[in-house]
Amino acid sequence: MIARWLYLLALYLLLPAIFVRLAWRARRQPEYLANLGERFAVYADGRRPRNGKNRLIWVHAVSVGETRAAQPLVEALQARWPAHRILLTGMTPTGRAAGAEVFGERVIQAYLPYDLPDAVDRFFRHFAPEFGVLMETEIWPNLLAGARRHEIPLLLVNARLSERSARGYRRFAALVRPAFASLAAVAAQSEADAARLAALGAAPVAVCGNLKFDVVPAPERLALGQSWRTALAGRPVWLAASTREGEEALLLDAWQRHAGSDALLVLVPRHPQRFAEVAELLAARGLAWRRRSEGLPDAGTAVWLGDSMGEMAAYYAFADLAFIGGSLLPLGGQNLIEAAACGCPVLVGPHTFNFQRATEDALAAGAAQRVADADALMLTVDRLFSEKTTSLAAMRAAAGEFAAAHRGATQRTLALIERFPGRAGR
Repeated sequence: MIARWLYLLALYLLLPAIFVRLAWRARRQPEYLANLGERFAVYADGRRPRNGKNRLIWVHAVSVGETRAAQPLVEALQARWPAHRILLTGMTPTGRAAGAEVFGERVIQAYLPYDLPDAVDRFFRHFAPEFGVLMETEIWPNLLAGARRHEIPLLLVNARLSERSARGYRRFAALVRPAFASLAAVAAQSEADAARLAALGAAPVAVCGNLKFDVVPAPERLALGQSWRTALAGRPVWLAASTREGEEALLLDAWQRHAGSDALLVLVPRHPQRFAEVAELLAARGLAWRRRSEGLPDAGTAVWLGDSMGEMAAYYAFADLAFIGGSLLPLGGQNLIEAAACGCPVLVGPHTFNFQRATEDALAAGAAQRVADADALMLTVDRLFSEKTTSLAAMRAAAGEFAAAHRGATQRTLALIERFPGRAGR
């Protein structure tokens, strides 16, 4: 209780900083100030969006990656319990936009309120879901305590927990152990994730695999990428996907040092609010570059800036080779599964601790290669392109096999949901 009170005091003291952060982010993304009341569980209509025929199942996916990963599970839940509506919550405008793109009007969308007891209680009274499904690592002490008060069982699915994150949680064991222990069930991505989660008090924990392997790239996006390949008439293309702050400068420095190929670099920052920042970086270097929003690159374009949303599968289908960002600097890496599902060979940097199991499996399967730094990345890109198609073709085939071999997490997770007490339709 002391830990909870100290945590709550810290939250209330941080409220002014939260408003400042929202206003700061709104300078680049005005959507951060839209639906502001939902972040405190204040709803305009004051009524629950449900009736006797449409009961709710709640799925929480914090941002874009989790929202897209949730797609096969949401569709499985809708097929299994067609009389229920799905409430999809998130924390970011880009995640909300991804939810609208993927699900349209098939789900109800709202922001998850901040982890304040009064806001949590209003959220549960307003929506009254029969049960909730939290994606990956979303553990909020007051949220889980509120669900327990309202007798709403919660599951953590597609759960992953790196050793670094586990060490952080252990420092606050008095606060987080009761939160983990309150979960009705946990579906972990791997045995290592399951062991770390169980050590923090989660039970029961089952290994169900990674839902992201079950996400099927949209055929229209793959066709779009293929149309770009046709338009480029055989020019080699390498993609720097989901790059994070600081990585673009490292990549461009190394790329300019190792210039000599006619390959096109497609640069797609992880966060859309950074598109303008990366555009300024390209302009300052005097490079021949063009935005995706301005049309296709021409023969003189050296860098194509991917400033679009929802087209990552098209970029992977377009590219001969992809580097997955977040891994050159100690940021933990990003998801490489979508690239593999699109049959795109992958390069990663040294820092992939947030996606350790998937990365190690991809490396072992021959679908990916690891590089030590930006210069090693450029040398590897040059080597793979100079070897013509042999090595890349082998990696491309391995990527498709790797993605196919790890599918099935959705059905295993759904089976776990059907087994736990308090499920829908009980």
